[in-house]
Amino acid sequence: MTIPLSVLDLSPVSAGSTPQQAIRNTIDLAQRAEAWGYRRFWLAEHHFVQVASAAPATLIGLVAAATTSIRIGSAAVQLGHHTAASVVEAFGTIDALYPGRVDLGLGRSGHRADQFRSAGVPPVRIPDRPVEVREGVVIPPPFKPGQMLDTSRLSASLAALTLPGARPVEYTEQVEQIRALLAGDFRTPEGVALHAIPGEGAQVELWLFGSSGGESARLAGRLGLPFAANYHVSPGTILETVAAYRESFRPSERYPRPYVVVSADVVVAEDRATAEHLASTYGHWVYSIRSGAGAAHYQDPDTAAPLTDQQRKLVEDRVSTQFVGTSGAVAERLTSLQQLTGADELVVTSVAYRHEDRLASHRLLAREWGLTHVRAA
Repeated sequence: MTIPLSVLDLSPVSAGSTPQQAIRNTIDLAQRAEAWGYRRFWLAEHHFVQVASAAPATLIGLVAAATTSIRIGSAAVQLGHHTAASVVEAFGTIDALYPGRVDLGLGRSGHRADQFRSAGVPPVRIPDRPVEVREGVVIPPPFKPGQMLDTSRLSASLAALTLPGARPVEYTEQVEQIRALLAGDFRTPEGVALHAIPGEGAQVELWLFGSSGGESARLAGRLGLPFAANYHVSPGTILETVAAYRESFRPSERYPRPYVVVSADVVVAEDRATAEHLASTYGHWVYSIRSGAGAAHYQDPDTAAPLTDQQRKLVEDRVSTQFVGTSGAVAERLTSLQQLTGADELVVTSVAYRHEDRLASHRLLAREWGLTHVRAA
């Protein structure tokens, strides 16, 4: 039986376009994804870059209003930039009008602001290893955070998203606070009961997201929550990430067994040459992130100059693990990824310069995957 397929959207801003148009494109894609049979439509959170998903709760509310049945959610709320109360109240507000459709995905991003504000990224012990191909899936060497060329912009961004003098709350503690607020049994350290209105009793489904076998994966396992593993962000650590979640899993009332979603970046077209051309500026986009400039406008493949050898080296792990080609070829590679990781569901993101090409990518894949009878858009 084919496993479910979902969509992760970053609301990218193409060169020559605007954030306003990117948001309209996101809503259009969500409506079509619903019609094409995708299970979920998730939105990422990014700040001070050329993607329009800086306020995921607001955008999720807009998408919920424009759709009727597809699940909508965050992939993921960066808890380092929010309080537990603000998250529960925001998602509880959406759930009040669209009950039972909201996925509340949580991530650790933003919790290292103090470290980034110091003298750059601290050393990370990640062993070197060659590129591997396991059961048809490329597993590159893990990207080391210290490889980022310039962290000054990232440091400034993190500082701008943090209230001066605010005490950072540990990720595990914030997750527990969110669970308590949703359940209605939240207490302050002084023993005062507080109730999130709206939010308490909301029918949101809690997810944790992670790119390594660290705290997020193990916490999701211990709490018996579903987990999303980011192959498209950190392909070199996907197997360790999934293994850590499963090893630490303890059954919960809703999830008696582990439930894993694995992400992949795809570009699908009618023929391989077209797909490769459309994907040819993906490396430019990833390079803008890893160079320290942040996600830039997505470039036009008809006019962009190729990356230099040095630039490509910085992004090779992401470029080599993007799934590009015809719907049949991409579906075959996705099936290999699912079998290697044991994923219960896959979530795909597809970035292209032209909105119509992004729509076609998702439509062609949905038809190949057998989600529903998909007519031409």
